[in-house]
Amino acid sequence: MDKLKYEKVEEALEAVRPYLKADGGDISLVEVTDDFIVRVKLMGACNGCPMSYQTMKFGVEQVVKKMLPEVKAVETVQG
Repeated sequence: MDKLKYEKVEEALEAVRPYLKADGGDISLVEVTDDFIVRVKLMGACNGCPMSYQTMKFGVEQVVKKMLPEVKAVETVQG
C-alpha cells in the first residue's frame, strides 16, 4: 500500500480516536497488508473490553472503509 493510502488509514483512525479516548482507550495502526487488510492494536481500556468487537466492526471498520473503500477488513492484533 502506498504512503498516501497508509496516511488515509491514519486519518480514519484519528477520526475515531477521540471516542476511544473518551472511554479510556486508544488505537494504533500495526500494518496494512497488500490485500488491503488493516491490522490495528486496541490499547488502554479498549484492550480486552467486551465491547471491542462491536467497536471494531460498527465503528472503526466503517469509518476506515468509508474513507478507503478498497479496504476489505479491519482486524485487531494482540500484543
